[in-house]
Amino acid sequence: MRYNSLNNYLRYKFGKKVYKISLDGGFTCPNRDGTLDSRGCIFCSKKGSGDFATGRELSITEQIEMGKERVRAKTKDNSYIAYFQAFTNTYAPVDVLKAKYTEAINSKDIVALSIATRPDCISDEVLKLLVELNKIKPVWVELGLQTIKESSIKYIRRGYPNEVYVSTAKKLRNAGIEVITHIILGLPNETKEDMLRSVSFAGKYSDGIKLQLLHILRDTDLFNDYNSGKFRTLTLEEYVDILCDAVEILPERVVIHRLTGDGDKKLLASPLWSGDKKRVLNTINKTFEKRNIIQGKKMAKHKV
Repeated sequence: MRYNSLNNYLRYKFGKKVYKISLDGGFTCPNRDGTLDSRGCIFCSKKGSGDFATGRELSITEQIEMGKERVRAKTKDNSYIAYFQAFTNTYAPVDVLKAKYTEAINSKDIVALSIATRPDCISDEVLKLLVELNKIKPVWVELGLQTIKESSIKYIRRGYPNEVYVSTAKKLRNAGIEVITHIILGLPNETKEDMLRSVSFAGKYSDGIKLQLLHILRDTDLFNDYNSGKFRTLTLEEYVDILCDAVEILPERVVIHRLTGDGDKKLLASPLWSGDKKRVLNTINKTFEKRNIIQGKKMAKHKV
C-alpha cells in the first residue's frame, strides 16, 4: 500500500520543502490552571509538550526568526509553518489569540499556521477567528485525542469525553479547517487492539494524524508510575509492528504527519532506544519495505 507522508503533502501543497517552527505563545491549560485539574495530563512535561519551542519570554516574531536560524543551513526555500505547540493554544481571550496568530501568519516566509490544542477549548468565537485566518493562509488545528479507551482517558487525566473530540473535529472540518489528530501508541495497559481502535477512530474525523510513541519523561507524574514498576514501555520491534498496522488501517486521504517522535533526551527515562533517531527511522523504513508500505502517492485535492 501507499500512504501520504507529511513531506509528500507539503511538496504537493506548497511545491517545495517546508519546515515547522515550534512556538510558545505563553498559554496555559485547563488541566493546569485549576479549571479541570492542576497537574496536567499525566505524560505532559512542565513545558506542556513544547520542549523544543523557543522561550515564551520572546515575541512571536523573535521566536520565528530564531527558528529560521536553526534550519537555515538545511533549506534554500525559506518556507515555514508557524507551529503553536506548547500547552493549549486556543485557551486565552480571543483578542490575545488574534494578536499572536496574526503576528505569526503575517510573518515573512510563513506559509501556514498550525495550532495544537484541546477539542474542549475551541469556542464559536475562536472558530470564527480561525476561519478568518484561514482565508489569509492555511490554518491547521491539532487535537490531542491520544486514546479512545475509557480507562486510559481517566488515567491520563485527559478531561473530556470522546464525543467532544468528534463534535469539534466536525465543526472545524465543516468550516474548512484541516484537523490533525494526535494518538499515543504505548499507553499503560493498552493492548495493540486498543491502540488500533483509537487510530481507526481518529481516521474517521481527521485530515492528518500524528502517531506518537509514549515517552516517559522524568518531570511527569507518569514517570513515578513507571519508576515504581506499574508498567513497561514498548520495545522498538513492538512499536514498529503496531505502527505498520496503524498505517495500513488509515484511510488513504489521511496525511501521516508523524510516525514516531522525539522526547527531550535530558528528561527521557524510557524507552531509551527512542533516543537513537537514526536507528528508529532505519527500522521503520526497513519494516515498511518488507510489508510493502510505500511513502508517497498521487495526492487527492484537500479542502483548505
